[in-house]
Amino acid sequence: MKKQILYMLCATALLSSCRIYKSYDRPEDINASGLYRDPLTENDTLVSDTANFGNLPWREVFTDPQLQALIELGLAQNTDLQSAILKVKEAQAPLLAAKLAYAPALALSPQGTISSFDHNKATKTYSLPVTASWDISLFGGLLNAKRGADVAVKQAKAYRQAVQTQVVSNIANMYYTLLMLDRQLEISKETAQILKRNTETMEAMKNAAINNINSAGVEQSRAAYAQVLASIPDIEQSIRKVENSLSTLLGQAPQAISRGVIERQVLPAEFSTGIPLQLLSNRPDVKAAEMALAASYYNTNSARSAFYPQITLSGSAGWTNSAGGAIFNPAKFLASAVGSLTQPLFYHGANIAKLKMAKAQEAQAKLAFQQSLLNAGSEISTLLSQYQKTSEKTEARKMQLESSRKAATDTKELFNLGNSTYLEVLSAQQSYLSAQLAQVSDSFDLMQAVVSLYQALGGGRED
Repeated sequence: MKKQILYMLCATALLSSCRIYKSYDRPEDINASGLYRDPLTENDTLVSDTANFGNLPWREVFTDPQLQALIELGLAQNTDLQSAILKVKEAQAPLLAAKLAYAPALALSPQGTISSFDHNKATKTYSLPVTASWDISLFGGLLNAKRGADVAVKQAKAYRQAVQTQVVSNIANMYYTLLMLDRQLEISKETAQILKRNTETMEAMKNAAINNINSAGVEQSRAAYAQVLASIPDIEQSIRKVENSLSTLLGQAPQAISRGVIERQVLPAEFSTGIPLQLLSNRPDVKAAEMALAASYYNTNSARSAFYPQITLSGSAGWTNSAGGAIFNPAKFLASAVGSLTQPLFYHGANIAKLKMAKAQEAQAKLAFQQSLLNAGSEISTLLSQYQKTSEKTEARKMQLESSRKAATDTKELFNLGNSTYLEVLSAQQSYLSAQLAQVSDSFDLMQAVVSLYQALGGGRED
């Protein structure tokens, strides 16, 4: 009967400790289906491809040589990225300690004593022992600590990848911002010159009493010229500000940035987002969330292992010239070994409280992981729609730009023939200017949509 009870207790302990040795597996009830919406329909989910735009190396996405040089410089010098790399090294130190915890702890503990009784001759004794202690982890204490340290390293690497993705995307966005501002500055200066010539022409026509031009018309023309002229310093200041920000991002002092022109930029026009579960390996933030779940899983296992016995072997070996009441000289070899077993019984509820807390933290980490998937799917769906709608807007803007250009040209010719007023000329010219600036802005928005989608899909995470 006693043997049966003992067997039952052993079986119960074995069954209850199965999870202690089990490595982390992704929960089966994590929902990753239907994360993306089709940007062309209202309700249909996107049919995913196994290919993924985010898997493309950044050099294949950003083909401008000057932009590539800036990205390479940023990856080498950006302080946030360098700090993230150091965080990986910081996380690797506890992992090394966790691996070495399986080995015995060794220490050299030399001792010496000089004693004298009632002014007699001093007696000198010494010992040179090497002590060792070995924690035999039969119930997963060291195992789960090592696994937890391992996922902490993976989490730090995911953070580094997230920073790298952000650095690449931010450099690209600032670069394209500079190209947009350069083109807007060029358009504004060209328009200012046209309006200046128009003002001079109207001044001459007023003096020659042609087309009933009066001083009010001349002043309105001059005001339109001054308005465009006043916008130029604002654009130039914006360029200087973006250059300074980009220089800081590159880890260098503020300076001028060498760059190309917006018309020569070529970016991918077709994308595949990949199957939803690829977010687990591609997006660093989602990967970090899963590593946090894995870490909490192993923390729960560690809390469970605290309920099981702890076995420790310790011993020492060395030389001494003192042994009990006898004095040996020269020194004699001395060795000892001790084995101990500690079975927790009642620690004021501390182990129970730790286990309950670990379980709650694991449940929270699981919810955070699920939410990170939902956030990623929502972001990608929004960016796919943004690219689609920006593309449609760009096509419509082309038609507006052509019509505005033709209207400005025709109105100017009609004015010269006396069949149009100076107000119509000014209005047509301002509409054309607005259409030009809007087209440049639309081109930038399209570039920014591509960059943002690339970042959202985890692009640029590797060198």
